[in-house]
Amino acid sequence: MTPEPAGRDSPDAAPRRTGRTVRTVLGDIAPDALGVCDAHDHLFLRSPQLPGQELADVRLAAAELAAFRAAGGATVIQWTPYGMGRHASELPSLARESGVHLVAATGLHQAAHYTPELLEEVGADLAGLFVRELTEGIGGAGPRAGMIKVAGGFHGLDRHARHVMAAAAEAQHATGAAIGVHLDLGTGAPEVLELLCGELDVPPDRVILGHLNRSPDPAVHRMAAEAGAYLAFDGPSRAHHATDWRLPEALAALADAGHGDRVLLGGDTTTAGARSVNGGPGMPYLLRGHRRRLALALGEEMVTHFLTANPARAFAAEWGRAHGPS
Repeated sequence: MTPEPAGRDSPDAAPRRTGRTVRTVLGDIAPDALGVCDAHDHLFLRSPQLPGQELADVRLAAAELAAFRAAGGATVIQWTPYGMGRHASELPSLARESGVHLVAATGLHQAAHYTPELLEEVGADLAGLFVRELTEGIGGAGPRAGMIKVAGGFHGLDRHARHVMAAAAEAQHATGAAIGVHLDLGTGAPEVLELLCGELDVPPDRVILGHLNRSPDPAVHRMAAEAGAYLAFDGPSRAHHATDWRLPEALAALADAGHGDRVLLGGDTTTAGARSVNGGPGMPYLLRGHRRRLALALGEEMVTHFLTANPARAFAAEWGRAHGPS
């Protein structure tokens, strides 16, 4: 199977008017227009947990997108949520100039990434904030978000995480949007699924579990896939991550068990030093590093499926309809 060429459809392509679409910063598009997709990354990011490593330079963001497109990429899902320097107003022009589809996120990360004042300000109507950003636009006049980002803790969920996930579930029921979950060091997937899908009635196929590469537990991977969630393996190895060298084995096990349709791949560039234009792996690494290694173990057709067909399903929604709990 040959991947769709980058830019086959421009980011301004006319959306399909019926059925499921992907909500990009330039409007809704047909899922099959995504092409090769980086399912979890960041063009902009700011956090007190990463002092001095902010992703805030628009010029460098444009260069990173150009490098990703040159490597064969066509879509980037930007998981940066509310209050973490999304630079939402810059995203439409970046999409137009690069020819890369961009999906923005609403949602909230762990409490450690925010000031107490900000959390108090948004906490009373968090679900309303998420819905407005998904349906009206970020900041009222900005592009609409196309997914919801939330976060768990290390092997568990604190009060903040539960509050944010409850709001995310309410927004998901109202809009149909997918919920992407930061799993701390890849842990806590069973607890997240029990809360979101068990207690809060979010359909499992609307949940994307991030960072599972950081905890290469085949039992947890298979449990999550059997539940119907999407599994994101996102980011190159770091010193404390068992990522690259375990990835072919983990994905082969899922594919052999019949769960190849649950796998997503991403780059998760979170610091300025990690950008390819600054000498790091950056967004192109997903296609120039991971893809080649995985193709040797799993075959090009399966890896292309991970990068195209799976994200096209995972991030598409029937926007504008009521999505109450079943």
